[in-house]
Amino acid sequence: MLRIASEIDALARFGRALADPIRCRVLLALRDGPAHPAELAEELDIGRTRLSNHLACLRDCGLVVTVPVGRRIRYELADPRLAHALDDLRSAVIAVESDRLCQGDDETGRHA
Repeated sequence: MLRIASEIDALARFGRALADPIRCRVLLALRDGPAHPAELAEELDIGRTRLSNHLACLRDCGLVVTVPVGRRIRYELADPRLAHALDDLRSAVIAVESDRLCQGDDETGRHA
């Protein structure tokens, strides 16, 4: 059963999705249009199993949906407005000190 996420839940889900660089790359690829997993794996140069895990996360976060196409599954953004949101986020200017990590991140940039 589908439900509409609250504002806070939607932002938290978006944040979780964007917390991983691979998921960011997947979202940006889907921003350009729907794609099949094999195409995404090749475009992003990552393994199909690894990609599948990230696609499942994005689907669970509600940002992508699957569309059956014959015997294959295609992925696309759940809402066309997400493409605009991604563009807005990419063009936003954030002020960071070059020697500072996001609080809670380790030296690799991953959340501790």
